[in-house]
Formats: sequence, structure tokens, C-alpha cells
Amino acid sequence: MSVAPDPTREVDLARVLTELRDQVSEVRFVLDMPGVEDARAAQLEIKSQLDDYVLPRIRGKSAPMLVVLGGSTGAGKSTLVNTLVGSRVSATGVLRPTTSSPILVCHPDHAEWFLKGPLLPDMGRVPGPAPDAIAGDQLVIISSDQLPEGLALLDSPDFDSVFEDHYEFATKLMSAADLWLCVTTAARYADAQVWQMLQRAREQGATIGVVLSRVPQGAGSEVVDHFGEMLEQQGVGEARRFTIPETRIENSRLPEEAVEDIRSWLLELSENIERRSKVIRDTFGGVLDSFRVRVPELAKQVEAQVEVRTVLREEVEAAYATAMAELDEATRNGSLLRGEVLARWQDFAGTGDLLRSLRVQRGRSGHRSSKRRRAPARLRALKGALRAGLESLILASAEHAAEEVLARWRAHPAGGQILAGPAGALSGVSPELPRRVTRAVSSWQDHVLELIRTEGVTKRSVAKLVTFDEEALSLVLMIGLLGYGTTDVTVEGGTSAVPQRLLKALFGAESLRGMGAKARADLRSRIGMLFDEEAIRYGQALDAAGIPDETAAVQLYQATYNLEVAR
Repeated sequence: MSVAPDPTREVDLARVLTELRDQVSEVRFVLDMPGVEDARAAQLEIKSQLDDYVLPRIRGKSAPMLVVLGGSTGAGKSTLVNTLVGSRVSATGVLRPTTSSPILVCHPDHAEWFLKGPLLPDMGRVPGPAPDAIAGDQLVIISSDQLPEGLALLDSPDFDSVFEDHYEFATKLMSAADLWLCVTTAARYADAQVWQMLQRAREQGATIGVVLSRVPQGAGSEVVDHFGEMLEQQGVGEARRFTIPETRIENSRLPEEAVEDIRSWLLELSENIERRSKVIRDTFGGVLDSFRVRVPELAKQVEAQVEVRTVLREEVEAAYATAMAELDEATRNGSLLRGEVLARWQDFAGTGDLLRSLRVQRGRSGHRSSKRRRAPARLRALKGALRAGLESLILASAEHAAEEVLARWRAHPAGGQILAGPAGALSGVSPELPRRVTRAVSSWQDHVLELIRTEGVTKRSVAKLVTFDEEALSLVLMIGLLGYGTTDVTVEGGTSAVPQRLLKALFGAESLRGMGAKARADLRSRIGMLFDEEAIRYGQALDAAGIPDETAAVQLYQATYNLEVAR
């Protein structure tokens, strides 16, 4: 048997399947949301089938055809295995479930491969014979020269067992089968779990056979016909069907004539190289075909997690965008210029310090003293008050944005889950924000001063008469930018319009608009950077939670495409 005759293509296929396994394994379904449990189960099934069957089958091209017998409790799987082998290799009895550990029977020449080979790598292996009381997830390997070299039989635990781990073993072993033989009884064939397992086997690409056992004499034909109708209705009508009548059991075995059809079919498949290869190829190809649907469905579940991550990230962006808009308004409408800032401005403008910063030129035009003068105390106080007021406004806006993010996240189920974890430590602004705000506001004030120095070209008519103190004028520009003199700000003392009149008189409207736009854009940029740095904390919380990003789903889709190309 050769799954892929071309050696180069076989290597490529193995590489692509390994990459697919890695991509599937790396997916994390962190958020508890509708469908997530099914997604986690599907992820585990795909990974397990790649590890347990697909990759081992590529590497074990000459291994026998593995027939896994699965079924409901008391269906007679172990009895059927014992009969086909010709000796009691699997325990039977009235105590249910009887088979606790899976029993694999193969020809002696292949026992070593099953004991040490790549099939079902996560399961332990022990050589048989197996005692009646063996339990656990050990795969018991029993040699029998009654089986041909091309055939191995595996008696799996009952899939409807009261023990949950038995069901897990049964589904795991079913996914590793070249041929899955479902064994049920005339009394229990209509059980929902029988059809769930058949449907699951079909979706996962298995070649399926069905055995209806303990069929009563007389009315048995009606049962068989109804069972066949249900197979057709459930989409597994192509499965090979067998019946075993209600009969005596001696030494844990059925009469030979009761299993004659099953034995002949299995022997024909195993001893005919072409037919055996076709079964293996069909199952292998069916599994790969199933990945066309199963992996993209997994990717859609990843996208659902990514979508929630995007929503949570947008909540952060919206909160800080709102804070930025409010801050924009607060730095335009003059609301900042109250209290301490207003008092310092009135002190500076009303006592003559502002006018003294404008000096009538004497002597040569444009002459200025080379001696650097110390800024008046009122000027320094105004600058400090303005800086402190702006810092407080920015910090308050950042604090409000942080509170808004946490409120929005708590209102979202996924956000609440994130905050219940390590991200629960998020609260308020980051400890280093006050220091960064102080530095940003100070840098902005320096930027405005530099604008006055480099772009503050006074009107030619004014320049012939006066010169001015650049630092004082930069503060006047800041006062004007922050809304001083707007119609909705009432200022006592008649000085509300001083900044606008003075600036227009010195620079002209056009030059003033240019400097004002640059100064405001610079302030907004600096605040935006502060807010961006604050918002990063929430993105880091999403990263730390392990929620997949947009690339995870893309990689799954790409892996599916690569598999199609490699095939």
C-alpha cells in the first residue's frame, strides 16, 4: 500500500499536515462564548486525528489495515473479536462495561510496530494477553497468527459507557481507524448515541461497516429493514451491513456460522492488496476531505473570538476618543482659564507687566539688549498656573477615559471575563502618567515659544514702533488658544479680549491663524500620544489573556489551502 506514490509529494504532504497540526494546536479559545465548547472539542479532535492516524499512516505505509470495533454497551464487540481471532483475547461477561482498556490484536510480525510505532502516540502500550480486570488508558497489544498480516482488530471501550473516559477512548480510537465497524443490537440500534457516533465517523472521513447483533428469530427482518432505512436517512447508507442472530455464546465466542460473512469480508479486504489499499486510501482521503470543512469551521470560531477582541479594543478606542473630543472642547471654550489661571492672568495683564513686555523702540530699529533679563515673577506664576491647569485637565480626562473603558468592559461578558483575570489589576491611569503629562505640557510650552521666535513675524507697521518679550507673548498666544476672550467666557476687569486684540495687532490675522493651528495641532498630538500610551495597557491585557488575533484564522485558512495544493 502506498498513500502517496510520489516520494517527493509524500514528503510535502507530511510537511503540510505537520504544519496544519501545529496551526490547529496553537489556537486558543480563551473567551467563554456560545459555541466555544464545541470549538474546543473540534480542535482536539482534529489535532488528535492528525497525531493518532493521519501522520502515523503516512509514516506506516506498510502497516496492516486497522479495523476498530466500536459500539454500545453489551453489543457483543468483544465476543465478535474473540470469534474472529479464534480465542478469548478480550474479556466478556455480564458486568458492564466489560472492556476497560482497548485490546488490539494483530499478526505477530506486526506486534512490534503497534507496540513502538507512531499510531496513537499518547496512549501507553502493554503486550498481551490481557487479564479481565485491566483498566486505564493502556493499549493492550496481543499477537495472534490467526489473523492475516494485513489485518489488525481493535476492541474499543463502549462509547455509551457510564465512564466518561471510555467515551473519550472510543471516539479517539474511532478516529484512528482505517475501517470503523459499529456494533449495535436489535434492541438498541435506535439509541441516539449510536447515530451520533455514526454521523461523527462519517464527518471525520472513516470507512464504515455496521453490525446489527442479537437479531431475534421471526421478527428479525422487520428490525433489519428498519435499521437499513435509518442508515439511509442518516447519510450512511453506503456502509457495509451485517447481521448476527440471537444465538448461544460458548467460551466468549459466537458460533462460526454467525460471523462467516464478516470474516470473509475482512479476510478479502486484508489479503487482497488492491482492496486493502483502496480502503486505506479511501479513509485517508476521506479524513483529508473532512479537513476542508472542519478546519474552516474552526477558523470561523477563531474569527468569532477575534471579533470579540476587536469589540473590546474598539471600546478602548471609543473611550479615549470621547475623552480626546471633550478635551478638545475644554481647551477651546475657555473653561480651563478659571480659578488660579484667571487670577494669574489678571494679575499679569492688569498690573502693567503685559504692557511692559512691549517696549517702544529707541535708537536703532530692532535693537535689543544683549543682556538676558529674568522673567517677571507674575509671568513665571502665570506660566506655572497655566501648565498646572492644563496638566490637571489632561489627567482628569485620562482618568475618566480609564473609568469608561473598565465600565464598558464590565458590561460585556468577555470583558468581564478578562477583568476577572490578571487584567483585574487595571484601574485608573498608569502610575507614570503624571510625569509624562508634566513633560508633555512643558514641551508644548517650549514649542509655542519657538513658534513665536521662528514664525512670529510682526506686522511691518508695528515692528517700526515696538519690540516684545517672546516668552510673554508665547503665554499670550497660549491664553488665546485656550479660549480666553471667547463669547461664553466672562472675565471681570475688561481684559477678556486683550489676547486676541494684541495678537492680531502684532502679527495680523493670517499669521496668527497659522501659528495657532500649529500650536493646537502640536498640543493635540502630544495628548494623543499620552492617551495612546494609556490605551496600550488594555491591548496588553488582551494579549496576555491569549485571545487570538486576526492572523490566527488566516493561518488556518492558509493551512487548508496548502493541504489542497499538496494533495
